[in-house]
Formats: sequence, C-alpha cells, structure tokens
Amino acid sequence: MMKIPKHVAIILDGNGRWAKSKGMPRNYGHTVGAKNVETVCQAADELGIEYLTLYAFSTENWNRPDSEVAALMKLLESYLKNCIRTANKNNMRVRVIGELSRLSESFQKKIQELEEVSAANTGLNLTIAINYGSRDEICRAVKKIVEEGIASEDITEQVISDHLDTAGIPDPDLLIRTSGELRLSNYLMWQLAYTEFYFTDVYWPDFNREELIKACEKYNKRERRYGGVKEE
Repeated sequence: MMKIPKHVAIILDGNGRWAKSKGMPRNYGHTVGAKNVETVCQAADELGIEYLTLYAFSTENWNRPDSEVAALMKLLESYLKNCIRTANKNNMRVRVIGELSRLSESFQKKIQELEEVSAANTGLNLTIAINYGSRDEICRAVKKIVEEGIASEDITEQVISDHLDTAGIPDPDLLIRTSGELRLSNYLMWQLAYTEFYFTDVYWPDFNREELIKACEKYNKRERRYGGVKEE
C-alpha cells in the first residue's frame, strides 16, 4: 500500500514556457496554470493528502515585466474570488501566506473573506503563497519575536516556527517542483529542512493526477532519517 505524504508543497513552474511551446503568450500559460490548481487540489484530496501548499507569486516576481505582473495579480485575485464560492462546496480550508500588505486593498479583503468562510472546513488544507519569500518571512518572524520582548535564552526552534507565516501547519513531507528547474527559489527554506524533494520536467499546466501519483510513488521509495542513522 502506498504511503501518502501528509503535506505536499509545490513550486508551480513552467507556465510561460508551456505557453511558448504552443505558440501562445505567457499570460495564456498563467491562465491555464491557474485552472490546473483546482485539478491538483481535487487529486490531492482524493489521494488523502491533508495539506497542500502552492507557491503562486514570489517576492522576486515583482521584477517581471509590469504587464505580466498586472496579469498575474488579476488572475490570482480572480482565482481567490472563485475559491470563495467553491471552498465550502469542497470542504476545503484555504489560507494565504506572504507579505500581503503590498497587495491591493480589494485583494486583501478577498483573502480575509476566503480565510474566514473556509476556516471551519475539515477537508484539504490549501495554503497559497502570494508575495512570499522565505528570507522575508524569517525577517518578519524575527521582528515579531523582538517586538514581543521574548528573551534570547527563550528563543527555540519552536518559537521561531510559531512566528512564521506557516504557524500551526506541519512541515512539508514532499516538495515538488515542476518544469525541470533544480532550486528552491526562496521557498519555505525553514520548513523544508527534512523534506524530500521531487523534480519533474513536466510543466505546471500539464501536471495532473497521474503526475502527482508518480511523485508520491517516488516519495515512497525514500528513507527518511531526519539526520539519524539507519539501524542495521
């Protein structure tokens, strides 16, 4: 019987290259990629994955062309608006992490509404990282700790974890990155300390249920030691 990871984190990559391979503009790839989120969420829920965390927009993505950034923001805001309608239907709890103050007021209101209406749902826990960067997250966590006056001798790994955006969410068991790139891109660096990594050449718009199962099958072949030594 295949062991299903409790928490899967995914770096959604390759939308632009997927679109280019089809002779379409980059924004078309982002549109199809956004639609694919629902497909993968459904597959994750059916497989028994409890937590799914998706890297949708990084702090570095602001450096992309203004037109692409504007299209991405519009697409993400539209997705969250639709998600408000579907979260309860699918019994899915949705949270958004990142430095949200840079987002528009309407965007922030949609995030707040989505988190509130889905808070009591008991199915898949979906976390979406928007304007997220792990270094920024850690900096903000340190500032919170200082502002709360926590003494240096009382700062533990748990204290730091409790001040991160992902507080209350278990660390990922499996990280998936699509499109063939082999780097973390400033994503969940604290949380991924003992996570298993899976890289695939498949672009995000083509990453479906079958590809998710392949990743879980690879995960099953890993031996997780958490820094320990295998007993003979």
